[in-house]
Amino acid sequence: MSPAANKGGWSAGEMDSVGESCTELKREYDKCFTRWFADKFLKGDSDGDPCDELFKKYQLCVQKAIKDKGIPVDGLEFMGPNKGKPQN
Repeated sequence: MSPAANKGGWSAGEMDSVGESCTELKREYDKCFTRWFADKFLKGDSDGDPCDELFKKYQLCVQKAIKDKGIPVDGLEFMGPNKGKPQN
């Protein structure tokens, strides 16, 4: 989506993913996280993360897209539940 189409500029929920095939997963995760953050976390309910499985699917998709595009990531640290666990 271009900034003009958004009329208010870019927002994290509307940015495309690094991999075109990952964009829909990204949007689903962003929507889930935003809903959880506003409806639960900010109200003191920090038990669990209902978006964890979506995040894992999105993370795997992004890792594959980065590899497929040959983007160098040696030496970079990644966030998330799989931090420190190499993905094949």
